[in-house]
Amino acid sequence: MATIAIGSDHAGPEAKSHIKDMLESIGETVIDCGTQGPQSVDYPDYAQKVGQLIQTGAADWGVLICGTGIGISIAANKMKGIRAALCHNPMTAQMARAHNNANVLCLGARVLEPATMLELVRVFRETTFEGGRHQNRIDKIHQLEE
Repeated sequence: MATIAIGSDHAGPEAKSHIKDMLESIGETVIDCGTQGPQSVDYPDYAQKVGQLIQTGAADWGVLICGTGIGISIAANKMKGIRAALCHNPMTAQMARAHNNANVLCLGARVLEPATMLELVRVFRETTFEGGRHQNRIDKIHQLEE
């Protein structure tokens, strides 16, 4: 089983709660990085919290949620070693893991239905990195961080 860090801004606490419940129901350990309510907060703070847990190895991968998923994915991708993918359908979630070795799934609470978000988390969780020709591309991404 994996340890998953999950965080959201004020647009995503309800979605975050559903995702957390689903992951815990299948035996995953979930670290909830907040936020818990509808008061306006800054999404980079939650991207940083989740990203740091992945960087330190305290979490295996993460889920981040904001209104569209765009802002929180941009923020997360500023962190060394974080490959955050904004996904909208099962194929993008699968390819994010299989080809890009994404370690953070980003979702938009205002643009996706709750059932779709759960499905994307399931697909992301169940998909493994294919390696091979894709590893060279991941290595080049890491070079960009230097």
